[in-house]
Amino acid sequence: MKSVEPEVFLVAKPELDYAEIARYLRDVGGESWLERLDRGDLDADLNDPQNLAEFAGRLCYRSWEPGLNPNVVRVRTDQDEYLQNILRSMHGSVLEHVSFSFVLHNVSRVLTHELVRHRPGTAISQESMRFVRLQDIPFWFPEWARDDKELMERATELLEQMEQFQLWMAGHFGLDDEGVPFKEKKHRTSFMRRFAPEGVGTGLVWTANVRTLRHTIEARTAEGAEEEIRLLFGKVGEVVRAEAPALFGDYEVEDGAWIPRWRKV
Repeated sequence: MKSVEPEVFLVAKPELDYAEIARYLRDVGGESWLERLDRGDLDADLNDPQNLAEFAGRLCYRSWEPGLNPNVVRVRTDQDEYLQNILRSMHGSVLEHVSFSFVLHNVSRVLTHELVRHRPGTAISQESMRFVRLQDIPFWFPEWARDDKELMERATELLEQMEQFQLWMAGHFGLDDEGVPFKEKKHRTSFMRRFAPEGVGTGLVWTANVRTLRHTIEARTAEGAEEEIRLLFGKVGEVVRAEAPALFGDYEVEDGAWIPRWRKV
């Protein structure tokens, strides 16, 4: 039995093609927006997630500068203020263009069964235990469980027995013998996974847009959320707030719960 901790790796985020953006803006007369970006007025560090959200929002109203849309006589020029107004006015559709991809590592199937309930705005590729044969059983114990000596002794003994049974089955089925077809290995491995606990550590790539992320972070860090997923999404919240503070900076964290200033964006 291998004791593990749930981990979050940010593996992908938006990257804008500013040459194509400039080509579009020249066509609609919105070059001044890109000029402000070049000067660092929008974001000196070229925060592509935030710039993409602003770009999508301004396209909706042709609000690159006053006068392009005769109904628009003034525009916000501060990006933080602009994006806060997006959140405040619940114009959440523009946030769906901004997605982040994570590897969620050493998470249990208890957690992944709950995570798949958040389907809109996500993509999921999970490690397949039909193909991946277990040689050990990664397992996360919360702190209160680690402090219970008898519980840990009994749990460790049980998990080690499960590991040994996995190894025994692999030998019994001859899965490492020369010439065993992969089809046969897959068939037997699929059967063997039935004897793994639901708490076994696994991994997945999880992609979600900002609108979905905002809801999921709030829901899965709430006081009544399951403890493992609550721990994990606290980590997700820290990652995305660092990456796009204008899109996640309105959260207050109280006893582990991430509470947004603006809900249901």
